[in-house]
Amino acid sequence: MKLRRVAVVFVTAALSAAVLAGCSGGSKPAGAVAETEPQGGGGQTETAASSESGGSGETASVGETEGSADEENYETGDATLDNPRNQDGIGENELLAVSFGTSYNDSRRLSIGAIEEALEDAIPEYSLRRAFTSQIIINHVKSRDGVTIDNVGEALERAVENGVKNLVIQPTHLMNGLEYTDLVNEAAEYADAFDRIAVGEPLLSSDEDFKAVIRALAESTAEYNNADTAVCFMGHGTEAESNQVYTRMQDMLAREGFANYFVGTVEAEPDVQTVLKAVRAGNYKKVVLAPLMIVAGDHANNDMAGDDEDSWKSVFEGAGYEVSCLLSGIGELEAVQQIFVEHAQAAIRSLEGRE
Repeated sequence: MKLRRVAVVFVTAALSAAVLAGCSGGSKPAGAVAETEPQGGGGQTETAASSESGGSGETASVGETEGSADEENYETGDATLDNPRNQDGIGENELLAVSFGTSYNDSRRLSIGAIEEALEDAIPEYSLRRAFTSQIIINHVKSRDGVTIDNVGEALERAVENGVKNLVIQPTHLMNGLEYTDLVNEAAEYADAFDRIAVGEPLLSSDEDFKAVIRALAESTAEYNNADTAVCFMGHGTEAESNQVYTRMQDMLAREGFANYFVGTVEAEPDVQTVLKAVRAGNYKKVVLAPLMIVAGDHANNDMAGDDEDSWKSVFEGAGYEVSCLLSGIGELEAVQQIFVEHAQAAIRSLEGRE
């Protein structure tokens, strides 16, 4: 294939630098993929055992051999209800939604799938396609469910082979972290393959984004917002500087008057013990746990709501609180979906020279 020299526009700062669910159960099923969402953190550096994510907020590892018979006990929903969006016949305009991914079928459909549908409905002039950045999750879903999901490289090659001229990539990452930077760099390698290409911003990219997400979180947890209850959100966390989005979210929640709302992470700071200390400083009797992640995957089901002694649920129960868990990703919230729509639309305007 002979590549054309064309202009490329990246709508990202990174390029310039280069329902109420019970808390029972939760132990990882045999054969499950341990998706351990950096939510925001979703290409990342990935080994056979682990991968760092900067967008959806998950890191993936394989605890059992993929495709093992034990997977009969691993039930996360009907994979056939989800649309992998890997069809050909794309046309000249493509909108590629890139997510870290999850092997939890229902959560994938209700969060990632819902974001994709919102993008598709709002931007019908672009054909919507999907890519995941976690090859481990892609392989696992293929082995277990027979569902083929493109990785980013495969999706970009598919776009080239389908004759796409204008490509907009909209990540569903939480933040501008390591995984988002990797995506921008991978897209840059295809600058010559399309007439125009743009990468939209992740979820939390401006003060307006933070405020909109806070409103969405507050609305989704309004029934628990009372003087006796601490509402605690669990993010993934990352070693990158972008980890500051969690403390920024905490500060903005406080400024907006949500003194009983707390934010922590699984893999970084603030950790669960830091959150517990903050909760203990108040007069709370109940704790509600919810993921600050696009999907409710392994982290939400195990690290947050699981029965292991180091899970958030166990830590807070051990401290004497009555604990409830919300097992739904923030990608299920319409207001969050709308932010991704707005970022994709901004990328398109920049692509077309209208911004």
